[in-house]
Amino acid sequence: MKFQLEDITVYFPYDNIYPEQYSYMLELKRALDAKGHCLLEMPTGTGKTIALLSLITSYRLSKPSSPIKLLYCTRTVHEMEKTLAELKLLYNYQLQQFGPGARMLAIGLSSRKNLCVNPNVVSAENRDSVDAGCRKLTASWVRALAIENPNVPTCSFFENYDAADKAGTSTLPAGVYTLQELRMYGKEKGWCPYFLARHMVQQANVVVYSYQYLLDPKVAGIISKEMERECVVVFDEAHNIDNVCIEALSVSVRKQTLEGATRNLSRMSQEIERLKATDAGRLRAEYNRLVEGLAQRLPAQDVWLANPALPDDIMKEAVPGNIRRAEHFLSVLRRFVQYLKGRLDTENVEKEGPVAFVASITTQVGIDQKMLKFCYDRLHSLMLTLEITDTDEFLHVQTICDLATLVGTYSRGFSIIIEPFDERMPHIPDPVLQLTCHDASLAIKPVFERFQSVVITSGTLSPIDLYPRLLNFNPVVSRSFKMSLTRDCICPMVLTRGSDQLPVSTKYDLRSDPGVEKNYGKLLLEMVSVVPDGVVCFFVSYSYMDGIVNSWHESGILKDVMQHKLVFIETQDVVETTLALDNYRRACDSGRGAVFFSVARGKVAEGIDFDRHYGRLVIMFGVPFQYTLSRILLARLEYLRETFQIKEGDFLTFDALRQAAQCVGRVIRSKADYGMMIFADKRYSRHDKRSKLPGWILSHLRDAHLNLSTDMAVYIAKEFLRKMAQPYDKNGALGKKTLLSQEDLENMITGPDGEMLL
Repeated sequence: MKFQLEDITVYFPYDNIYPEQYSYMLELKRALDAKGHCLLEMPTGTGKTIALLSLITSYRLSKPSSPIKLLYCTRTVHEMEKTLAELKLLYNYQLQQFGPGARMLAIGLSSRKNLCVNPNVVSAENRDSVDAGCRKLTASWVRALAIENPNVPTCSFFENYDAADKAGTSTLPAGVYTLQELRMYGKEKGWCPYFLARHMVQQANVVVYSYQYLLDPKVAGIISKEMERECVVVFDEAHNIDNVCIEALSVSVRKQTLEGATRNLSRMSQEIERLKATDAGRLRAEYNRLVEGLAQRLPAQDVWLANPALPDDIMKEAVPGNIRRAEHFLSVLRRFVQYLKGRLDTENVEKEGPVAFVASITTQVGIDQKMLKFCYDRLHSLMLTLEITDTDEFLHVQTICDLATLVGTYSRGFSIIIEPFDERMPHIPDPVLQLTCHDASLAIKPVFERFQSVVITSGTLSPIDLYPRLLNFNPVVSRSFKMSLTRDCICPMVLTRGSDQLPVSTKYDLRSDPGVEKNYGKLLLEMVSVVPDGVVCFFVSYSYMDGIVNSWHESGILKDVMQHKLVFIETQDVVETTLALDNYRRACDSGRGAVFFSVARGKVAEGIDFDRHYGRLVIMFGVPFQYTLSRILLARLEYLRETFQIKEGDFLTFDALRQAAQCVGRVIRSKADYGMMIFADKRYSRHDKRSKLPGWILSHLRDAHLNLSTDMAVYIAKEFLRKMAQPYDKNGALGKKTLLSQEDLENMITGPDGEMLL
């Protein structure tokens, strides 16, 4: 369908549109007109992605004088492929309606591991090995050698691409390319899809890639630094965006890291000795370049990773004299590694700020702040001079320089925490030094400043007013949308006690109470006997899940559950979990029914959908608070309180409830779907906890369902399932339609509270 939205024509590839999609587009358009940032919470399963893509691409077509580029960030490769598939559908519709003027180029960009087509390289087991395998064949010095000696292996795909690039013919025709299609195009042309995609990112109208490509300075410095200001950046499923920002600027160092770094340094010093004997001119040339403070212009295949500090904080001056010579720089790194070894050799927990840490390094080993600040760039330069290709072997020394540069650059918003052992296993010595970032706004600040509009959207952004404070920005639009439904297909319940009227909770004092474990087991057993198909259970942590499943096994509850449904469990091993999920789906498809045990904050809670019969009920056992004794968390809470005036309790509750909402939201993925959500913990009945759940869940949570025992919950579940079995009108009754046609949109008026009325 094609309709007017204020002054633009929106091309939407379906015959009907949901009212909330229309409202969402309206708010999004206002943010784009104002050239400002926005926060939009939209329930899962209401077509958020297609609404975003339709509006932004239609906006580009309606305003050809000021073209905008869309940078769409997703968390996983699976989500990237889904977004590109939606975009392909939309693109074909726009071509059909608008004609050739709607042509655009849209590509997905991922790591070499997902794009490489050279069978010898891509067969390596992890991402770092694939990157190193690629460098061994494509680095400029390897290719220069190959010209003199044909026996030196190179990559034919890269050579063909490079030749086409020099001839100016290395372009992609207009269209939407998924990762699979990029690989196919590369094989067909004999070009390298990874470098082709990297090259085309500048010309593309839509780029879909991972958060790291914008938020992690090491990657963003290579991929996204040339993007123009007229970009609209979308962070989809962005409820955890503050954690992504913090991880991008945090580093942890263990004993293994330091041992690895020592090995790296001895290998580098051997390489330097070899160079002195064979080609001393190269070391001299590097020294002269550093004296003049010249930045190198590197070919794309030689670039390793950019500086870990943010672009505005990198010094625009020459490298300090005392680390210009290669051997002097190595001796500085050796002293730094030695210092860190000494710090790790402690029996007490230590916590200090970056300023005190740098002062202690200066007094003990004579390395000042400026030398630390330049460590990363100096290492990068030295590795290029030594022509090192197996970068995966040098990750340890890279981590050490990462730490040095961040500590030398930032004096606020970070802490150094040294722990001699993990508190949960005090008898196993495992010392770790962590540089943790507390301020999520640091990593995302350059994104807000560089691009005209940043859209942060997800199904769970409640309470929405906390995000602008955490990320330190002012949105021009901030809105949470409800779900328009023809029938109440979501049934949330709060279960506070078992059938024996004892309260249930995963609070620390009640957690291991046998009565609570038994009541939780009884709840699951009762539910699997009345709910058809798939049931998903989320626990607060792996250790809690292990303990409670064990106790259910011993008391025979698990055996009784197996009479009704098969049981599958998520583990920390990705392969095992994938296999368990496949078999879970097979059990649901065959009618045997299954239960899936999973963990909040785990892989399944973040990215797997349990739509239709794969999830008719989801049970959240407990409130998924973070481990509150974690020193890193305590330091972050203190920083948030002092800097942004966010109270500890508020942040912890907000964080736990966005995770709980994320877990239960997996069950409903479209309006034709239906499912029940049980929050099994007495704490959910408190208003201060419950009110932080997203509005679209709260609007279906009746007062009668706030304080249930197991037998009442079973009764409500039976009633709900009986109601869902009745036929219903998918378009909704008059006056409150939930599917709008083009004709409906033309007769549309906006109600007093911003609601769409016919």
